[in-house]
Formats: sequence, structure tokens, C-alpha cells
Amino acid sequence: MKNTILSIIAVAGIAVAAPAAQSQSYNPFQIGASGGIGFPTSDLGNSTNTGYNIAVVLGYKPQLLPVSIRGEAAYNQFGFQGGGGSINIPSFTGNLAYDLPLGTSFTPYAIGGAGLYRPSASITGGGTSTAENHFGWNIGGGVKIPLTPGFETFIEARYNSVSVNGGTLSFIPVTVGILF
Repeated sequence: MKNTILSIIAVAGIAVAAPAAQSQSYNPFQIGASGGIGFPTSDLGNSTNTGYNIAVVLGYKPQLLPVSIRGEAAYNQFGFQGGGGSINIPSFTGNLAYDLPLGTSFTPYAIGGAGLYRPSASITGGGTSTAENHFGWNIGGGVKIPLTPGFETFIEARYNSVSVNGGTLSFIPVTVGILF
């Protein structure tokens, strides 16, 4: 009887220690980068062509929660229709992402946030307009695909809206990125 009780205690101890050992190797911090195509919409779409987006990502993902925090620095550029320059929109945003647990090899998620956008225009042969800080927000979704335990790729699309003097600049970047 004594050996049976000791065996049960030993098995219980191993069962408790295994997840604790796994959690010690888990790193909740992530860093990554993304890039893709930017589609101008609304007022911005009336005067510019399809552009591009690049971004650097810093994140925090708690192990047992479906919510993560992502800080991003992004650069968006859209050329004027007919040439002659471009609109440049750097942004610095804080975002929350919510993983939709489906139990599959990929994880869909919803993401949204707000921050500082700094649009300016570069005119060919005419210089650059003064960049001004403006509030903006974004909302969208994506799919994360794990490649290894500490490395994943993602595909996402987000609607961005920036309030500027007398109007709104809005665009949808569709990006592919990595997080590790």
C-alpha cells in the first residue's frame, strides 16, 4: 500500500513538473517584420495608386491567454495617379490581437489598435510637404501559421483610417510577415 501511494505521488509530481518545465522555456516576447501591398481607399484612393507597406513588430503573448499586445512601426507609400510624387504615411501603433482557437495547424485572429500617423506628400521637383502628427486607428484580421515552436509566419489585412485636416486618409495593407 505504501509503495502504491508513493507511486501515485511520484506520477502526480511528474505530471505537475512537466508543464512547469515547458513554461520555463516559453518566451512571451516576440519580434518580427512584415511587408506587402497597400490599397488606398476613400479620399486617398481618388488620387493615388496602389502602394506598399513595411513594418517592424514587437509583441507580448502570454502563454495561456488568447490575447496578445503588438507595438508596430510601419511605413506606407502611395504614388500619385499620373506620377509626380507620392504620399508617405509612417505610423506608430499599439494593437491588441485576439486568437480564435480552432484547434487546427493555423490560428486565425482579429487585430485592432490606434496610434500616431504622420502623413506627408513628396512632389517630384517640388519638395516635400510638412509632416504632421494625426490620430489614426486600424482593425482587421489574419492567420498565423507556426513553422517551429518559436517561429511563425502570418498573413493579414487591416483597414487603417487617419483623420487629417478636413478629410480622412484610409488604406488597407495586405501583408505577409514573420514573428519569432
